[in-house]
Amino acid sequence: MSDTETTTSSNALSHAVSNASFPLDAIDTATLLIKCRDQAGIVQAVSEFIHRYGGNIISLDQYSTAHEGGQYFMRLEFALVGLSEIVDNFEASFAHTVAKRHNMNWRLHDNAIKTKVGILVSKFDHALLDLLWRHQRGLLDCQITSIVSNHPDLRQAVENFGIPFHHVPVTKDNKVEAEEQIHTLMAGNDLLVLARYMQILSSDFIERWPMQVINIHHSFLPAFVGADPYRQAYEKGVKLIGATAHYVTAELDQGPIIEQDVHRVTHRQSVIELRAIGRDIERNVLARAVNWHVQNRVIVTGNKTVVFN
Repeated sequence: MSDTETTTSSNALSHAVSNASFPLDAIDTATLLIKCRDQAGIVQAVSEFIHRYGGNIISLDQYSTAHEGGQYFMRLEFALVGLSEIVDNFEASFAHTVAKRHNMNWRLHDNAIKTKVGILVSKFDHALLDLLWRHQRGLLDCQITSIVSNHPDLRQAVENFGIPFHHVPVTKDNKVEAEEQIHTLMAGNDLLVLARYMQILSSDFIERWPMQVINIHHSFLPAFVGADPYRQAYEKGVKLIGATAHYVTAELDQGPIIEQDVHRVTHRQSVIELRAIGRDIERNVLARAVNWHVQNRVIVTGNKTVVFN
């Protein structure tokens, strides 16, 4: 990236939509995510392409790892009248010009299309109900389509929100069949959220949902992997407990981390108290991670994420 591009602020590259010459009710907006090798001319090429289509840049954020091998990441939102009608042409043209020239890994998301989200849960309800409440209040801009649980306990709570609930029991003898049923029920979703789903999904299942499953782990990974991390933390005498939201991969609790948070504790707090504190952290961390994903603010790079929040 050139020095000029590095120092150019998003404000200088953005234009206020309210000052545009087209009517607000005709505006389509979209988000463009880009990952490529760091090189000169990227911002100019993307900006000029959007300008040629009559688009208007709303916001632009970028990040470069020039000190770590030269990767470049961009998140750009723009407005364009009638984009939905020409999106195929827009994407094909961008792919064969800008993206090809700069060897970009990229994706375009029409902001009018809400991300479809399915949730898997067991018996603990704090993370699930927090997501449902935020969604109902308009604080989570997605479409929650259905809930699947390996226990029937939360059916009424879920159905009170007007969302379908499916009970799919899982045992060591029916795991393959149960996962196939879950996959069928969740087909058509863009994202699966494990809101304290206390089952380990198989690698075969995860392969069908690459970087499309977010888990909340009740621990500040990589510490205390696996079961009952709050007891592990208590026995270790930690002074901080936390939670981690991450994408699920075949390797248990090792996927790219999206968000984490911690809370200071002391020797006076019991395992029960640590769990209560931890549940508050879990629901907030998971909500932020899901919200950033559905707002197209996350780019996965290797086993890390770049989050434009």
